[in-house]
Formats: sequence, structure tokens, C-alpha cells
Amino acid sequence: MPRVPIAPESVDLSGIRAWLFDLDGVLTPTATVHRHAWARLFRPYLESHGVAPYRDEADYFAYIDGKPRYDGVRDLLASRDLRIPEGDVADSPDADTVHGLGNRKNEAFNETLAEEGVAPYPASIAFLDALHERGCLVAVVSSSKNAPAVLDAAGILDRFEIVVDGAVAARESIPGKPAPDMFERAAELLGVDTAACAVVEDAESGIRAGAAGDFGIVVGVDRGVGRDALAELGADVIVDELDELIPAVERTVPPAPAAATSIDPDREDRA
Repeated sequence: MPRVPIAPESVDLSGIRAWLFDLDGVLTPTATVHRHAWARLFRPYLESHGVAPYRDEADYFAYIDGKPRYDGVRDLLASRDLRIPEGDVADSPDADTVHGLGNRKNEAFNETLAEEGVAPYPASIAFLDALHERGCLVAVVSSSKNAPAVLDAAGILDRFEIVVDGAVAARESIPGKPAPDMFERAAELLGVDTAACAVVEDAESGIRAGAAGDFGIVVGVDRGVGRDALAELGADVIVDELDELIPAVERTVPPAPAAATSIDPDREDRA
């Protein structure tokens, strides 16, 4: 029998103390910037190797979305039976290696971000405001090593004491999505049991990561993967925009004293 997600207006959030947000496609529309950067990388690359052409959304969602950058390169190349040297993180963007291609994509992303900027989704900001009023803790969990720069460009970096991104994962040898470890690390840094945390994701790999861990609830934001796919992957509730969950927050999460809405600034375990 197909999995039936909970309706947003019916979900019980009374046991949820912390919210672990993916960034691209959940808080900011930078998933589009990433998608375009990957297309600029792989369209000419695959054509030059005489294999099946790059299918923008289909290949992006199937092999790249939500994963650490170099994993996305490996998986996309594997889908075309292409094997190239790994190289290392210091490789030039011109290098024909996994790391070189990943670095080339990152250059394209940063150029686009600098030229166009990014604004957060208004509905996501409204939801963050509702969580703040209830004293809920929040963290960003992103495979991208650009997460702090994107948060800063969007004007919301100061909303998150904890950011577990690709750079943190590399530094601490944390497995990336679809493993649940990055979300588990964010919960640990917030000082909250995973069972009291909500995972908020739009990517297939991120939903898989949430479903693989012992989290209280997995929220799927449908930015193109599709509701049926998100449900099958393990989303407990699915929304088009996060403000659909505000009534549930207001109904089941009591307002908290102001002192409970922030993290001790003297903590030394910030990401």
C-alpha cells in the first residue's frame, strides 16, 4: 500500500524541539542556481565524450540534488559509464578529474550568486518567525560548502547558530547525505535528541537521510521531486511552502519564555 503522508494541518508537532533545515530549495531558491551551474558543466562535457546528453532536471534530481559536490560528479558520470581519475580538492577547475569538475561547477555557482544574489523564500521566513516565537531551535544542514555564503547573501545567517555544511562534513569526516550523519551532528550540536528533531528537505538524498535516522518527523518540500516520490522516499508530511505548517506549530507548540529562544553564546561546539 502506498505511503500516505500526514496533512500539514493535522500534524502534531508537540514533541519537536528543533528543526534541521536543508538550505538550497528549502530556505533559499539557490537550488535553481545549482541546477543551472551543473547543466553548464555537464552539457558540453557529456557531449564531448559522445555519451547520452545531460537531461537538466531529470539528471539533476536523480544523481546530484542534495549530495556533496564530488559525489554528484561521481554519480552522474557513473550513470554514463564514464570513469576519470579522482584527483584531489586542490585540482584546477580545468582538470579532467572528479575534483576538477566539481571545482569547475563551484566556480560557475559562485559567479552566478555574485551576479544575481539570492533572496529567501518568504514563506520559509514566516515559518522561521513562527518557530522563533515558540522557542524552537534551528540549524542548517547542507551538503554545499557554500552554505554560510548563501545564508549571508540571503540576509539570514544570523538566524542560525549551527550550520553543518559540506565544509564541516569534510573537516569532521561526517558521511554526507543520504546518510543521516550530518543531521545527527546538527542535533548533537543543538543538544537535542534526534527524536525531538524535524528534518526539512526538498531533495531525494535529503529525504532518504531523514528517513534513515531516528528523527521525530521528516518534512518534504516539493520543489520538483514530486509528492509521490517524496512520500515513497520517507517524508512524513509534504508541503509546497513551509508556512503551511504554521497553524500546526501554533496549535501544538506552546510559546516559550524569551530566555529559551537562544543558544548559549559561550558554547564552544558551534559548527
